[in-house]
Amino acid sequence: MLASQKLRQLLKSQEILVIPGVYDCLGAKIAEQHGFEVIATSGFGIAASTLGLPDYGFLTATEALYTVGRIAKSVKIPLIADMDTGYGNVLNVIRTVEEAAQLGVAGVILEDQECPKKCGHFEGKRVIPMTEHAGKIRAAVSARGDSELVIIARTDARAMLGLDEAINRGRAYVQAGADVLFVEAPQSVEELKIIASAFPDTPLVANVVEGGKTPQLSAAELQELGFKIVFFPLSTLLAVTKIMDICLRQLKEEGSTANLTDLVGFKEFQELIGVPKFLEIERRYI
Repeated sequence: MLASQKLRQLLKSQEILVIPGVYDCLGAKIAEQHGFEVIATSGFGIAASTLGLPDYGFLTATEALYTVGRIAKSVKIPLIADMDTGYGNVLNVIRTVEEAAQLGVAGVILEDQECPKKCGHFEGKRVIPMTEHAGKIRAAVSARGDSELVIIARTDARAMLGLDEAINRGRAYVQAGADVLFVEAPQSVEELKIIASAFPDTPLVANVVEGGKTPQLSAAELQELGFKIVFFPLSTLLAVTKIMDICLRQLKEEGSTANLTDLVGFKEFQELIGVPKFLEIERRYI
């Protein structure tokens, strides 16, 4: 079964999908090990980890797809890829979607910001005309062919044009063929309720960024409101950054990590990345 087909089955289930954001293969494998059914890449995380830059549109389509393809191949669970604006106009969207499908990606997120874009929880965002992004969604639906790639339409209009305009755009994008709708950065529980009531028949995304603009509700609370997916796009990135900072500070100050207790054991890490399996394969041919 294709990864996209697995994702479509999960979207029909009764339970909300709790989806962690990952930015490399290691994080993807850990998420899979802990039983997550779906993972998603974060453009924010990939930009930070591969370029050391903020989510300000620096990441190119080539860089994003290179990382996304390797993550998709490293696990057996579906991967949703943050493809930003599609990296240009409808022609760029078509190429991006075609390549994502070829890489085995299960779904893509396409947003209506101007290119270059910014993180959805940053200030200073700007959006393209609604009709232009609706055209991009139609192009994405056509470009996926028979891959069954799930198209997630995202609007960032709430910040600069208000919630009513974000909802109007959401309706246009669903009409254009989007499978899932993602209204980015609602700023209160009441706004989350309004979004859910406006789209009772469309799978909806909530995006929980620690310290971001949207209230940090639990998955159960969001399901009660009517949401089908909740992304935690930066949780792993922020956690890894914290422990890495602690580790390197101690190493610099003490010249040793002997007293650092919160480390994965070397043997445990080898098992996670498959060393025993590859040793066994190697022995077959010696």
